[in-house]
Order: sequence, then C-alpha cells, then structure tokens
Amino acid sequence: MDTATNGGSGEPRWLSDDEQRVWRAYLHATTLLEDHLDRQLQRDAGMPHIYYGLLVQLSQAPRRRMRMTELAKDAKITRSRLSHAVARLERNGWVRREDCPSDKRGQNAYLTDEGYEVLRRSAPGHVTAVRQAIFDRLSPEQIDQLGEIMKVMAEGLQPSGRDADLPWLR
Repeated sequence: MDTATNGGSGEPRWLSDDEQRVWRAYLHATTLLEDHLDRQLQRDAGMPHIYYGLLVQLSQAPRRRMRMTELAKDAKITRSRLSHAVARLERNGWVRREDCPSDKRGQNAYLTDEGYEVLRRSAPGHVTAVRQAIFDRLSPEQIDQLGEIMKVMAEGLQPSGRDADLPWLR
C-alpha cells in the first residue's frame, strides 16, 4: 500500500497535529544546529561545516586520498559543489587534486599536511560545539533513542537502484 496517500485515493496523508509539531521542531533544530556548527567553524577555522566534513573524510581515507566521485558520494553533494569546495580548499593549501593512477579520467583529492594540521587544530573546538549542542543536553537514554531514530531514517532514505536521482551523479 502506498503510505504517502490514503489507500490509493490520491489524497495525501496529511500530518497530524502531533506529527506537524515534531516535523517543525526537527526542521527548527536541524537548521539551528547547522548554523551553530557553521558559525563555530567559520570563527575558529575559517571554513564552513561542509568543508570540515570533507577534510575529515580525507583524513580517514587510506593515504589521505579519495577519488573525487567517492568523496562526493560520501558527502552526499553534487560533483559540481564538490569541485567548487575542493578548489577553495586547494587555494588554502589544504587539499590537492591528483590524477588517478588507475583511471586516466578520474581525479583523487589528497589532504595535505597543512590541511591535516588545520583539521587537527579545529577538531577540539568542533567536538566541543557538537557536544554542547547535542550530547550534553540529552540523557543517555535519549542519546540511544536519537541514534536509533537516525539509523531508521537513514536506512529508509538511502537511495538505491540505478535510476535513483543521486546528487553525486549530477
């Protein structure tokens, strides 16, 4: 049965008052959280949250290198947005692009020593901001519940199939 409509009648299943309240609280909290993390990283490291995430991904990759397509996929962003972000990170000296040895058309992004140092210096402030915004406000039970809820949501939203409209393929 189509869960988005009422029994196939074509009418949407409108949110109940409680669902609407939860949805709006979720939107409000996630918008505030992203703004909070962006402001902290801009202030302390001179970069937006998305760039920090790219540096983290590269730092955890073997030899601090990833194919650009894999980096876009993991970051859930378009190749165009990734290219723009990597260009700025290159100008800062934090990332370098290299030709992919196994595929002449592909490129790898490489986290430079300078980029790694920026990440190392900015990580303590970032983890403090995350802790203050989320984990210090929740009980251990709420943390477990939030983890389970996010897992269920992510599993249900994970795109699959060859025809999926995936940002990193755009």
